[in-house]
Amino acid sequence: MADKTNDLDEIWDDWKAAVTMTASEITLWLDTDESREVGQKNDGRGESVGHRSGRRIVTILGTKKADLTPSDVAHMHKVVGYVKRHRAQGPDSDVEHSRWRYSLMNWGNDPLKK
Repeated sequence: MADKTNDLDEIWDDWKAAVTMTASEITLWLDTDESREVGQKNDGRGESVGHRSGRRIVTILGTKKADLTPSDVAHMHKVVGYVKRHRAQGPDSDVEHSRWRYSLMNWGNDPLKK
């Protein structure tokens, strides 16, 4: 397995580009009905995968780079991959109020944010 430092260095810039929201923005977003209504729920009724990911992203954003664990780095890879795939599937209209945008925001990416 690659060492943690090299793996982190490889994902760091992609992570910064993918996660366009601050920890406080994500935290506020995750408390909305819209945030809880989107995404795949593994058990069909609980918290969605994206919502749970958003909580993890907030934790990672509050962690110093040097203190990130291999598990954190693996989640960073997951987030970058999800954002890249999902951004390629955007709606034709009404992006602002779309489930597509809401799902991305659960993963820390607001496509309307410059």
